[in-house]
Amino acid sequence: MKNRKKLMVIWALVVCFLMGQPVWAEVNNDEKYSIASNEISGWPQGADVYSETAVLMDADTGLVLYDKGKDEPRYPASITKVMTALLALENSSLDEQVTFTATGLERMYEGTNINMQVGEVLTMEQCLYAVMIKSANEVAAQVAEHVAGSQEAFVDMMNAKAQELGCTNTHFNNPSGLPDENHWTTANDMALIFREALKNEEFVKIIGTLSYTIDPTNLNPEARTLTSHHALLVPTAPEHYDGCIGGKTGVTEISKNTLVTAAQREDLCLIAVVMRADPGQVCADTTALFDYGFSQFEKLEVENGQLVVPKGTTEEDLTVTEAEVDGGIVRSYALGDHTLGVTSVSAEEIEQQEEEVRQQEEEKIQQAQEDEQAVQQAQEDEMTNHYRMIILVMGIIIIVLIVVAVIRAIYNSVKRRKRRNGKKR
Repeated sequence: MKNRKKLMVIWALVVCFLMGQPVWAEVNNDEKYSIASNEISGWPQGADVYSETAVLMDADTGLVLYDKGKDEPRYPASITKVMTALLALENSSLDEQVTFTATGLERMYEGTNINMQVGEVLTMEQCLYAVMIKSANEVAAQVAEHVAGSQEAFVDMMNAKAQELGCTNTHFNNPSGLPDENHWTTANDMALIFREALKNEEFVKIIGTLSYTIDPTNLNPEARTLTSHHALLVPTAPEHYDGCIGGKTGVTEISKNTLVTAAQREDLCLIAVVMRADPGQVCADTTALFDYGFSQFEKLEVENGQLVVPKGTTEEDLTVTEAEVDGGIVRSYALGDHTLGVTSVSAEEIEQQEEEVRQQEEEKIQQAQEDEQAVQQAQEDEMTNHYRMIILVMGIIIIVLIVVAVIRAIYNSVKRRKRRNGKKR
């Protein structure tokens, strides 16, 4: 009996331990995936890419245009720093002073760094340029400590933010992307994170910067000049892509090369994420994805919003489903069985639109009444003028008749006088 109780206690402890541990995803490096988006009926066919997983997403609507293993977990390497920069921008100001610590510099020499020292001070702005342009790992770690108090607390913020953004298969375990079997994400999740970051003007400015200089600090008399190594952004690079906004590169031995990039042409802004490819292939893949997106898709105006659709698609080609939600209307648009997006109008907006329609109708009625009154007045004025003319003509005629009668009377009087004079003679 005692042995049974001991076994039950041990089993309970094991269960509690297991329940307290995160469930790790299985990262299947070298696995091959088909292009799922090519299976959508009526969808433009995209060519295969070198990268193991890839996604092309519209930045405005979040619509996925190209999907190759988009939800399959991979090690992200330094594209992790997109999340680090996003959280720093949301939770600090650019002029804050960041003092470097021993814990922040602990893993400095495991990857790219700018050789910071304990006690050295940078502004948060300088830190973020170092993180995104130079990919400095020790700076990413120190930013995390500064924002959250510790790297562990910052990691919790990273995972909470990922969940908030709709990421479904992401687990961050450090702020820089240094190799860690418990640190993974997917192409689609990284696109969602990058999409959110693009809403921050300062982030867009940072990733689009080709060169940035950190002035001498309290411990370093030398200026540090950081230059972008995102080939699609650099105008002199053979891989330069017209319309590239910027992005983030990543590479470790286990992750191979990863790349997240945004490009804008006319009214279309696209996000490309490619994961696990050999050097050079990530740039070629990203270029191919952008070329596919810009050549095959366009914006379509619909009621209360915009959609991204295959070129040549009209609203008549789409299936529209309406639903009333909290007094408002939600419209879902689909091409065949594939949902392209939704637009919505709230109850308040509907009420406002109805009020605007009522005002427009009242203005139309008032204008019609004013127009009618103007016509009636014009007719009355015309009739009055007509009567005046008749009276004037009649007056003239009467005057003429009077004059004629007077002349005739005078004439007759003169004539009679002459006759009388003639008789007298």
